[in-house]
Amino acid sequence: MKAFKESILCAGHGGQGIVSMGKLLAYAGMQAGYQVTFFPSYGAEVRGGTAHSMVRIQYPEAIANPVITHPTVAIIMNKPSLDKFLGRIAPGGVLLYDAAAAEKIPEKTGVTIKKIPCTAIALKLKDKRVANMAALGSLSKIKGLFSLQELIQCLPFIFSGKQDLIEKNTEALRQGFNEV
Repeated sequence: MKAFKESILCAGHGGQGIVSMGKLLAYAGMQAGYQVTFFPSYGAEVRGGTAHSMVRIQYPEAIANPVITHPTVAIIMNKPSLDKFLGRIAPGGVLLYDAAAAEKIPEKTGVTIKKIPCTAIALKLKDKRVANMAALGSLSKIKGLFSLQELIQCLPFIFSGKQDLIEKNTEALRQGFNEV
């Protein structure tokens, strides 16, 4: 494996699966043998409140601090999070945002910006909860940090005993991957 560092921020509101996205990325990183930290943050209300999770994945060095101030990748699922975190994305970084989060494409010089119809994909699958996995499927294709199959293989660990959720999330990952 070659040396690398990724600092991934997932942000939205409670109920959008922001913490689940971070867990899946962290678990996939551990399965691949990388150094990983996972740092979730959500308001007391959880559903409807603000939420974000930070995931550092790197190899071979140990991670000294789980807090991310300038993410190399930001996955943004709502407008308030887009407003809050857009200015923090590192130069050369990647922003993936749900098309439902903003009507016009945000501007940030030196950052690759991708608009993904995450909510539309989820609604097509008849489960709004899987918009987060559509975003991760797109991330898989854009960054190649983990393959689509590696993410799918980790779903049973995140959604243990919930076969219906595993199947819906698998399909959302695939559709997000194919959307890019």
